[in-house]
Amino acid sequence: MSTEIQLDETIKEITLEPGKFNVVLLNDDATPMEWVMDVLKTIFKHSNETAEALTLTVHTEGAGIAGTYVYEVAEQKAVESVNASRERGFPLQLRVDAE
Repeated sequence: MSTEIQLDETIKEITLEPGKFNVVLLNDDATPMEWVMDVLKTIFKHSNETAEALTLTVHTEGAGIAGTYVYEVAEQKAVESVNASRERGFPLQLRVDAE
C-alpha cells in the first residue's frame, strides 16, 4: 500500500526587512557640548564635523537623530550612551523612536 501526495500549491517565501529605529539625543542645560560630541564620535562613530553639526542641532532645536538602526542596536547604543554619561555625572537623555 503506497501513498503518494501531490501538492498543487507552491510555497511563497516572504522576507521582511527589520524595522528601523532612530536614536534621538535630547537637549539639556547640564551636559557639556564637548561630552555630547564625544558620545557621537565614540558610540555612534560620527566624524568630528558631523558630531559638531549634530551637537549644534540638538542645542538649537532641542533634539537630533544620532543614528538609525535595527531596534536591538538602537537600544544598545542608547543604553551605552546613558550609562557612560551617568558615570561622568551628566544627565544626557536619549530616546528610541520608530522611523
